[in-house]
Amino acid sequence: MTQRSRVDSLYLPEHVGFLIRRAQQVHLAVWAEEAGPGLSNVQFGVLNVLHRTGGASQRELGDALDLDRSTVAGLVSRLEARGLVERARVTADRRRNLVRLTEAGGAELRRLVPHAARVDASLTAGLSDEETVTLRRLLTRVLDAHGHHASGDV
Repeated sequence: MTQRSRVDSLYLPEHVGFLIRRAQQVHLAVWAEEAGPGLSNVQFGVLNVLHRTGGASQRELGDALDLDRSTVAGLVSRLEARGLVERARVTADRRRNLVRLTEAGGAELRRLVPHAARVDASLTAGLSDEETVTLRRLLTRVLDAHGHHASGDV
């Protein structure tokens, strides 16, 4: 293969990594436009996991959202400062924090749910229902193949 053909084979619009990065940029822009400057989509994810679980340790949040410990600690600190979550030491294991939604956090989550649905609708507006299902399935398979489960389960 010549040098020219190797370069031609890396045509960016056909490179999956480039497309995923660009799609993430579009997602962040649509999220900011739709949900406003209040909470990031990752902070929304934290609130969502806490709502579904009734509470989780910071490690469990990291596992559910595929985030490292320092990122989770920063997210929880910012959400706690805004009164959206509360952190308490687990009595059986004093090294472990349990994070729970506050009333204000539950209200913020309920406020954001319709915005998140509109973000999804906007991102998939050019796709049929079947294509949207296929997109979700394929992205989940990509994540699963690399050990990054898309479920967000704790």
